[in-house]
Amino acid sequence: MRILILCTGNSCRSQMAEGFLRSYDSLEVHSAGTHPAERVHPKAVQVMHETGIGLSSHRPKMVDEFLSQSFDYVITVCDHAKENCPLFTGDVKHRLHIGFEDPAEAKGTEEEVLEVFRAVRDRIRESMHEFYTENIRK
Repeated sequence: MRILILCTGNSCRSQMAEGFLRSYDSLEVHSAGTHPAERVHPKAVQVMHETGIGLSSHRPKMVDEFLSQSFDYVITVCDHAKENCPLFTGDVKHRLHIGFEDPAEAKGTEEEVLEVFRAVRDRIRESMHEFYTENIRK
């Protein structure tokens, strides 16, 4: 089962979703963006580390790297209210949109920003678990 998770910057939401889905057996999971950031957001790395999932070796990737590949699922995780999700034109069996707010846009104190990252992380974890149980582990 091959899954590609798309976002604009591939630095927070798509990286967290990739991390959670990789924790399930028999899944090959990748993530990419249309305008990849220079690195995975340090706070995304931090809050995922709190769950036991490491992102420190991950890097943002351009969606073009995957266009010649086929996927069982392509999941977009952008928040439609704030941005346009990338479109994947490669060979895909199923396309899904599971949107989340961008924690990188959070403002406030260090702790307030971390709480936004944790809240988004927890919603991503729940949504990826729901996706897995409803679509993969039938």
